[in-house]
Amino acid sequence: MRNGEDPHLVLFLSAEYYSALDSFFGFISLFFPSQLNCVGSYTFNSKMLPVQGQAEIIQKVCAALEKYESKLSAINQKIWSNPELAFKEYNAHDHICEVFESFGAEYQVQRKAYGIETALEVTYTRGKGGRVMAFNAEYDALPGMGHACGHNLIATSSIAAFLATCEAMSSIYADELGYTVRLLGTPAEEGGGGKLLLINAGAYKDVDACFMVHPFPVLSGAPDLISSSSCSGQYLANDKVQVTYTGKPAHASAAPWEGVNALDAVVSAYVSISMLRQQILPTQKIHGVVLRGGDRPNVIPASTTVEYYIRSDTVKTLKPLTDKVVKCFEAAATATGCTVEFKWEASYKDMKINKPICDSYVSAMNAMGHSTIFDAAGQEGGLSGGSTDMGNVSYEVPGFHGGFYIHADGVNHTPQFTAGAGSEEGFKRSLHCAAGMAVVAARALVDESFATAIQSDFKGGL
Repeated sequence: MRNGEDPHLVLFLSAEYYSALDSFFGFISLFFPSQLNCVGSYTFNSKMLPVQGQAEIIQKVCAALEKYESKLSAINQKIWSNPELAFKEYNAHDHICEVFESFGAEYQVQRKAYGIETALEVTYTRGKGGRVMAFNAEYDALPGMGHACGHNLIATSSIAAFLATCEAMSSIYADELGYTVRLLGTPAEEGGGGKLLLINAGAYKDVDACFMVHPFPVLSGAPDLISSSSCSGQYLANDKVQVTYTGKPAHASAAPWEGVNALDAVVSAYVSISMLRQQILPTQKIHGVVLRGGDRPNVIPASTTVEYYIRSDTVKTLKPLTDKVVKCFEAAATATGCTVEFKWEASYKDMKINKPICDSYVSAMNAMGHSTIFDAAGQEGGLSGGSTDMGNVSYEVPGFHGGFYIHADGVNHTPQFTAGAGSEEGFKRSLHCAAGMAVVAARALVDESFATAIQSDFKGGL
């Protein structure tokens, strides 16, 4: 025992043995969570995480969340009560920046980050070099429904995890370790692809891992489940396109033969795509709406527009499906004599799962008494088929996009879910997940073997 050490047993394990023991204590915590919540001390070694490391990190993370709970609640309600659409999240952007600017110079705040009006970046750095952990905060709402996808809770959980990671690291390691923790405000997830703009601007180029969680309705088959570390099968690659047909107007009763009917092209394409659905994979989805179908019944429509989403489980399987859908649109133009124009929107990639991060999150959450499983796919009442621009991030850096479950009378993208997203329970559960993310992020900053495992899994999954 070295001078100054506490007179207790100091034990270091390899990453493999630690992972096994970590999982064991996560299992035990399901039955005795209070015994594992906030106890333990250890001696730091930059190459190996001590046996009791998770317990001490949990203790510091919980303390930080308790310290900032009222402020986090105010942020959550501010965003939920003032829903803003994609790229127009000015109030959310300004409020979050003001909060961190009030904390002082240790939090470096960048408004309008990377040239995007409603993006933001808050950076907390200690020492020189070291790894970089990032948290994505979404805060855009849906037209006419407010926060029907719970992005206020996403922002709150990421802000909370960011603060808890910073506080835990500075409390445990002071200035003996170089590292950076970053909060990214990522606008326009709902169709705008804000994270794609951030990727192209270099926001993730030095990031070693990136975290966020997303709310869903409580699973009917697992009503006590708080969270899942991955949503395999839920986040699909997604191509989005607006298709405009141009024909020729004419009087629909007096001289219809003089017209070229752009609405007929829409109907033809719709029927062809509907028939195509019979031959696609169960993991693939195609859906669309008519944005403009004509002006009056007695005028042959000269211009029509539809918007379609095309989804598949991976980018690799999405491309051939998109090609088939494009052929349906082109065939409709040929059959009706119209011209066709395609306007492609931001494409979302599928979400790459990082198993070391997910395993560590499950362990940390269960150690805190928050019932969590690895994968919610196949659970009764679970949703599948959504897409997110976090998928694109997961192709750039190791990513984590967990799910958590709140009580709501409807599913995501309904007014009923908006009410659930504004509930006190929803807020509390967002903090539970923030704690889990913070514990994993802190571990990734200090545990060399764990950080290596994260990178190995990421590179192997590309």
